[in-house]
Amino acid sequence: MINPWRGNGLPKSALLAEGGIATDGAGPRSLFQACPKAAATPLESRPDLAAELCIGALYLKDERGRMGLGSFKALGAAYAIAKEADRLVQSGTARSHENALSGRTYVCASAGNHGLSLAAGAPLFGAKAAVFIADTVPEAFAERLRAKGAAVVRSGSTYEESMAEAGRQAAENGWELLPDSTWPGMTRPGHDVMEGYLIMGDEVVGQVPQAPTHVFLQAGVGGLAAACAASARAAWGDDVCIIIVEPKAAPALLDSIKAGEPVIAPGPVSNMGRLDCKEPSHLALKYLAKEADGFVTISDTEARETADWLGGKDLATTPSGAAGVAALRHGGAQLSGFGLTPQSRVLCYLSEGPEDV
Repeated sequence: MINPWRGNGLPKSALLAEGGIATDGAGPRSLFQACPKAAATPLESRPDLAAELCIGALYLKDERGRMGLGSFKALGAAYAIAKEADRLVQSGTARSHENALSGRTYVCASAGNHGLSLAAGAPLFGAKAAVFIADTVPEAFAERLRAKGAAVVRSGSTYEESMAEAGRQAAENGWELLPDSTWPGMTRPGHDVMEGYLIMGDEVVGQVPQAPTHVFLQAGVGGLAAACAASARAAWGDDVCIIIVEPKAAPALLDSIKAGEPVIAPGPVSNMGRLDCKEPSHLALKYLAKEADGFVTISDTEARETADWLGGKDLATTPSGAAGVAALRHGGAQLSGFGLTPQSRVLCYLSEGPEDV
């Protein structure tokens, strides 16, 4: 669907949360470079795949090895925690980064990578971590969280239910709730998480051999999509066409764009677990309503087939990680009007590695 709000954004009647996303990656890059594990992930140019897809070039930002955590999410919660620790050190409130957050407990709900990022980031600065997961999340993932030192709490049968319990216990115990989404009254933590994601979009700008004509960005609540769209607009302006990709089972952004306000999208559980989010992040929705050129959806079957196809090309990933490429492969009539031609240069993100849990 071509975005009817492009250039203007949603109306004030949408009652979105106050504020906006960060769009300048200079600060995040500076803080990130101080991390011992900081290293840019590669950008793959795959003319072989481009030929199969009947386009001029295909660039794949490969986030599968990011900081040893296997996902772009390593740049999110861990970055937000590091930013707070650095603020305390710079203000003189804390003497060292290592103990700047001593006494704090950071908490989130997660079905995967966001929880790992929080679990890995909190102890680096003296804090504790607690991750709430639904009953459906594999125990092997819970063990990965515990191995990082996080407390794991099972609650509810869905992500939304575990998120509600995380918020309740955070308020009850004085913990720091660090969601990867935003809503009225809860914007600063999610804002900082998205700010960290600017790092990968800014890396792409310095890596790509020729500016892309199209960028396909997968979305759950919209954090990755908004941050990488911001980097793309900063670098290439209106010359690049930005297309947001969601599961058919969880079109939170698409349905909100259609409604002209944030809505809860109905749908069954999707195999794109990292994207299976029924409610959009308000700040991400606000930005994408103004800056994205269009929104498309893909089925679980299309995502799974594309992940298998990429795996056969030495690019093993999950249906979530393959979602952008899946839209390029299977978008069909949904892509009409976006100007894709045999000369198009397309950028996609492999947002995570294959499941190992």
